[in-house]
Amino acid sequence: MDNITHSLVGALIGQAGLKRQTGLAMPALVIGANLPDVDAACFFWLDGAEHLGFRRGITHGPVAWVVLPFLLAAALWAFDRWQDRRGTRPEARAPVDFGWLYALSLIACLTHPALDWLNVYGIRLFEPFSSAWFYGDTLFIVDVWLWALLGVSLWRSRRIETREGAERATLTAQIALALMLLYVAFNGLVSDYVAYHKAKLYDPEPEIAIASPVPLFFWQRERIIRTEDGRWYSSEWEGEAFGNGYHAPLAPVCRIPADAAEASQEARAFLFWSRAPFAERAEDGSVILRDARYYDPRARDRFSVRLPAHKCEELPAP
Repeated sequence: MDNITHSLVGALIGQAGLKRQTGLAMPALVIGANLPDVDAACFFWLDGAEHLGFRRGITHGPVAWVVLPFLLAAALWAFDRWQDRRGTRPEARAPVDFGWLYALSLIACLTHPALDWLNVYGIRLFEPFSSAWFYGDTLFIVDVWLWALLGVSLWRSRRIETREGAERATLTAQIALALMLLYVAFNGLVSDYVAYHKAKLYDPEPEIAIASPVPLFFWQRERIIRTEDGRWYSSEWEGEAFGNGYHAPLAPVCRIPADAAEASQEARAFLFWSRAPFAERAEDGSVILRDARYYDPRARDRFSVRLPAHKCEELPAP
């Protein structure tokens, strides 16, 4: 998910009661909820699409679940000690307990991979022990309805806390988190229905079916389908389903070259990341690797890798 959602979840967990366990609890929860995204620094040393094979890996896996919260807790504890020595520590701040700081940082860090799993992008939950990708196919990466629910609830909780005290503010935050879980569960059921039940209506039945959430219309899905001949098709919005048949393939389709992964580091990273890879014919007859989840004719240079040394070998007509 986007970092606004991660931050709101961390803050609401604090408002739900955990922020009173130790000083600097809210920074631990909000920063911790975003901390696994330190892997975004890879843009400084990786070129092109190479970042696709690096993101949502080692910093989102079990080792990071232990190490990142410890580093965050240690940094906040040291910050508190530093302010104390300088005489600038706020008097209103509660005593800082390192054990609680670590526990809250851990809880916050765990919410991050849990939310990232909900997208079609994928996450390597057990890196470095396993490089397998996992996909929740439940929410679009930027969900404005989730923003509204979490943002308004956080504002109300803090306002109630100021006016009426902590008890009612805590209840407001807890209700918001419960509603968020219900919203996620509902969307999970929609995706499951679209991907696995409605796909059986096709003739022939697809080999792979992915239900991809779309922006704004949370009840709709783009159904992405692969048939036995290796072609990918898209229903666009699930609200405009196209019945027992298929539209034309996403693009003029070539065979993915057998040695595509050896063409470059960028191609290797792309194929490692890609869940729905297909090859498109470029204007000069060469091959462009794409992913059906992120194929947008209006922005064709995103999520793609060109193989200039490979000539397109078109698949036979369906």
